[in-house]
Amino acid sequence: MSLHDDAVLVLKSYAPDGAQDELRGTYLDHLAAHEDAMWKACGAGHLTASALVVDPERGRVLLTLHRKLGLWLQMGGHCEPGDTTLAAAALREATEESGIAGLTLLPGGPVRLDRHPIPAPCHWHLDVQYAALAPAGAVEAISDESLDLRWYAYDEVADVADASVVRLVEGTRERLG
Repeated sequence: MSLHDDAVLVLKSYAPDGAQDELRGTYLDHLAAHEDAMWKACGAGHLTASALVVDPERGRVLLTLHRKLGLWLQMGGHCEPGDTTLAAAALREATEESGIAGLTLLPGGPVRLDRHPIPAPCHWHLDVQYAALAPAGAVEAISDESLDLRWYAYDEVADVADASVVRLVEGTRERLG
């Protein structure tokens, strides 16, 4: 199965409500219209995969200060040819950008979807957002894509990150119970 086919299956099984359901439809329409929708080269925009690294025992999340954007974000980025699933792409990105070995994705598939504009020539990121659980004693390491990494308590995220990250933290906390 191709990464494109996996994305279609993941999105068809994603069962959100309200605006997330409408956004899911937008993603599926984009995949149907663009065979290259998984790749950065797709000029109409492309799917990306991200994961919020969470330490539920300490009530905190790890955010990266993105080198190009200068924003505190979850780990994530473009799919690569070696990625076999969206989940694998999200986990790879989270591991690479956090430096933490042994991350595991929170069961249940994506936590949220977030579509955001980016500079031309690509125009849009259609991000599929997961949550990754940090193992006990996890130690982070800054990657080349990051200016900094920092753990934030759940209630501190709104002070440093944009609304999309806050919604991802809220969705992750709901999923954690």
